[in-house]
Amino acid sequence: MFAARPPSRSSTTGRRRRARHASLIALLMILPIAPAAAQTGLRPSIGGTASPTPPPTPEQLKQREQELEAARAAQKAAAEAQDRLKADIAALGEDRGKLNQQLIDVAAQVRSVETRVGEAEIRLRGLDGREQDLRNSLEARRTEIIEVLAALQRAGRRSPPALLVRPEDALQSLRTAMLLGAVVPEMRSRAEKLSTDLGELVAIRKTIASERDKLAGDRDKLRTDQTRLAALVEERQRKQASAEKDMEAESARAAVLAQQIDSLQGLITTMELDLKSAAKAASTASLQGVPVNSKPDANALRNPGRKAPAIAFASSKGMLAFPVNGTKIREFGASDGAGGSDKGISLSTRPGAQVTTPCDGWVVYAGPFRSYGQLLILNAGGGYHVLIAGMERISVNIGQFVQTGEPVATMGSTSQVASILATNASQPVLYVEFRKDGTPIDPGPWWAANEGEKVRG
Repeated sequence: MFAARPPSRSSTTGRRRRARHASLIALLMILPIAPAAAQTGLRPSIGGTASPTPPPTPEQLKQREQELEAARAAQKAAAEAQDRLKADIAALGEDRGKLNQQLIDVAAQVRSVETRVGEAEIRLRGLDGREQDLRNSLEARRTEIIEVLAALQRAGRRSPPALLVRPEDALQSLRTAMLLGAVVPEMRSRAEKLSTDLGELVAIRKTIASERDKLAGDRDKLRTDQTRLAALVEERQRKQASAEKDMEAESARAAVLAQQIDSLQGLITTMELDLKSAAKAASTASLQGVPVNSKPDANALRNPGRKAPAIAFASSKGMLAFPVNGTKIREFGASDGAGGSDKGISLSTRPGAQVTTPCDGWVVYAGPFRSYGQLLILNAGGGYHVLIAGMERISVNIGQFVQTGEPVATMGSTSQVASILATNASQPVLYVEFRKDGTPIDPGPWWAANEGEKVRG
């Protein structure tokens, strides 16, 4: 028996050296892969290999080009519209009368389109309801429709009577004819009713399509008019700010004073005594608020450059328009739900509706106040004040003179005066109150009976 010899040191060292060489070769083979993958944009996969990012298809490239062209066209149209607005405003120059007239005209257009949009939406709701009723009726009579159609089909396939028949066949034909004579009138009546309903459904669907097209056009026009109006309002306020250097300080002081006052009458008195611009407006109102000629003067009303009321507020009964398009939901003197009575009227409006002044007057307060939301107070002269509350944004400043029909604010998307109305209104609500020497009065006699009798600035 031979004993196994242990491996020599030289053979062990050789094996270790060969293993190191193999590892080094493997490492050198792996190292170039990472830079190559980075340079060629390949993405390493789970198995250690790299997969290229697939290039966009021709359809994707075409879609991207179309989207880019649409974005460029929209951007160009917006830039052209802005240039036109700037040119129009530049053409107005420093003529205050022209700017006021533009404001009043565009505000009237906005309210007119708002009216058309509201009427179209009401008509569409009625048409949609009628269409749904017809669909439900036809669906409920599906079995009847099938029977009528099957009977008509059988009648159309009926063969002509034979000339030579047996007596029993003739008797059967006679009985069949008698039965059909009793059934056909009823079948005809049912078929005519179905035909009438289907014809009405088709006509309603055409009317709905037409109404929706008109509504879309009116909404586009409304957006265009609102953009133009916003530019004009910005220009008006810029010129007003340049004339009143301390306007921002006045507004800040008014906000501080409003936080210290609890009642509307206290707010009016404090504003007209403590703020320079409001006091100046109140002083001017006391001097110029009651024109010598208290009767409506057509020329005075058409003067957009006026800086005082064209007619006395007391003489404008039956001539004033609501400040906003809407539906009256609360009357003066009605119960407020808290044991008292309403001191003004409340109008339910569309979200974002335009608010205009119902009369000429000076702004003595513009800003938030208690539960009234954004509050605007006008001194109409002769001891009369007009309070308008519930807007989301006011676009006039304290001390400013505004004319009938001039845009002064916009509504929000929810009610801002629900707390003072003791109601959870889902739509925006505008609150309007008239005061004489600090006492709330019924504004009913001042509102115009119809659109043709409203005062136009």
